[in-house]
Amino acid sequence: MVRSDTAKLQKQKWLAIVIDEAQNIKNPSTAQTKAVKKIKGDIRIAMSGTPVENRLSEYWSIFDFVNKGYLSTLPKFKKKFSIPIEVERDQKKVEIFRAITSPFIMRRLKSDKSIIQDLPDKIETNLYCELTKDQTALYQSVIDTTMKQVESTEGIDRKGAVLKLITALKQVCNHPVQFLKKGEVLPQDSGKSVQLLDLLKRIEQNGEKTLIFTQYQTMGKLMVEMIKAEMGFTPPFLHGGVSRKKRDEMVEDFQTNQATKVLILSLKAGGTGLNLTAANNVIHYDLWWNPAVEAQATDRAYRIGQHKNVMVHRFITEKTFEEKIDKLLQSKKDLANLTVTSGEKWIGDLTNNELRNLVSLDK
Repeated sequence: MVRSDTAKLQKQKWLAIVIDEAQNIKNPSTAQTKAVKKIKGDIRIAMSGTPVENRLSEYWSIFDFVNKGYLSTLPKFKKKFSIPIEVERDQKKVEIFRAITSPFIMRRLKSDKSIIQDLPDKIETNLYCELTKDQTALYQSVIDTTMKQVESTEGIDRKGAVLKLITALKQVCNHPVQFLKKGEVLPQDSGKSVQLLDLLKRIEQNGEKTLIFTQYQTMGKLMVEMIKAEMGFTPPFLHGGVSRKKRDEMVEDFQTNQATKVLILSLKAGGTGLNLTAANNVIHYDLWWNPAVEAQATDRAYRIGQHKNVMVHRFITEKTFEEKIDKLLQSKKDLANLTVTSGEKWIGDLTNNELRNLVSLDK
């Protein structure tokens, strides 16, 4: 609406401009962001649950709306804060950044009982899975093949090869069939799949509902197959290809139908804008290594209206790069909560030795 009625809205001098879901102006170059920032008003307030989804420049764009010029120009901001914090992991710069921005930020967490007294607890658990013998061989084969491409290329081609490596290893850890794109989908061929079905059976015995998040539409479909074969029902799968009407029907059915115990969601399609408080179990089958995105997905169940403790299960394949990356992020928790470069892209900046150490299997 702001984009189509820009001229009309600019004519009026407003007392206050309040924007909700302020992450929608995170990209300063979009027409929508430019239109919002052109509206004149004495008071400007931005509200957001996730002011930083991918990179620190998103913070700059929101501040540019609220308090124009305070964080200087975008190029200067990137040089002074984005690069030192995101690339160099400079903790002192994080502290400086927090000090200069905190006077303008009122932050309230769901964990703060003085704000929301009736919201139950959120309990996070890492569930470690083992690679099967065949997964281990496939994992090592991917490293041997793809690392040669990484080491023989530079620049954008190298980053592309790194992303290809990480994606392939994630798929191997999820289920060999996801990577190979052929074969029978047997749970026993994947440590994660065995863990998933074991956990779902225990949750079912408790009469509770579960949300399962995956980054990949293909893996979601494989889970539908396995759950149908092993547990005797076909769970709905909400992904980017589902129409708005069908999506609303899925949500309504999950919230009200006692028989629908499991809902599988692709991370991007199901990560925002859904109220799924009927579930009090959340499974992250594969991690995207962005705490903001992960929390956003979990909050489909952990929100006002939830009356049970929410159990969050994070699947991690031990002795692989998944375990190493999770440890790395946990050790940088303060920084990770502030910003983590989008998804796996930051891994592309590692040296060949650092990358090899990251992806190699621990003995």
